[in-house]
Amino acid sequence: MPQPLEKTFFVTGTDTGVGKTRVASALLHALSAQGLRTAALKPVAAGVDVRSDANGDANSDALLLQQAANSGQNYQQVNPVLLHDAIAPHIAAQKAERVISITELHEAALCARRGADALVVEGAGGWLVPLNDQHTLADLAAELQAQVILVVGMRLGCLNHALLSAAAIRACGCKLAGWVANCIDPDMPQRRANTDALQQRLQAPMLAELEWAPDAQLADIAARLQLAPLLY
Repeated sequence: MPQPLEKTFFVTGTDTGVGKTRVASALLHALSAQGLRTAALKPVAAGVDVRSDANGDANSDALLLQQAANSGQNYQQVNPVLLHDAIAPHIAAQKAERVISITELHEAALCARRGADALVVEGAGGWLVPLNDQHTLADLAAELQAQVILVVGMRLGCLNHALLSAAAIRACGCKLAGWVANCIDPDMPQRRANTDALQQRLQAPMLAELEWAPDAQLADIAARLQLAPLLY
């Protein structure tokens, strides 16, 4: 059994496009503000959306994480597996004739963690996104014995998505350390009632409630995160 990494956080979401990168990057800012040396890991990124002759292809989410961490990682250390197509990782890997190994991702996490006080790992899509025929990203979180943070995209249907995700996280033997209510639909009806329902049912602390603010600065989001449930 791999040795657990101290202060390792795995940020997952109820779906794709719910704000995982924003929350993970803000968490890195908040941890840095506590005087911690931080490292980031986007184990698998599907979608090349930044191209540079000097630095090569990259994924914008992984770049944001690299910039938010303070341990001086290069891009490859943050994002060891970059797949060209913005589709499910295991399908993108098949198209690229590549097999994603859970072992290589675990080794990348160990390398990222070395010399850092805290490692923030951002998943891809939701909790059970496949990596290959045998493994999902949940398996990586379990191997790392990471504290899991669930980003709930507040929109119609979020109750079912959030409760199923929380149940799946616990079924994998992982700890749901906290969750973030992130408004992704400014016109969501009864958002307050939905948030209250999740607070009653998720059995984990709400770390932040983020309003609809697509242009919010990461430092402002970081200031709203409650770190005490994660660090103490």
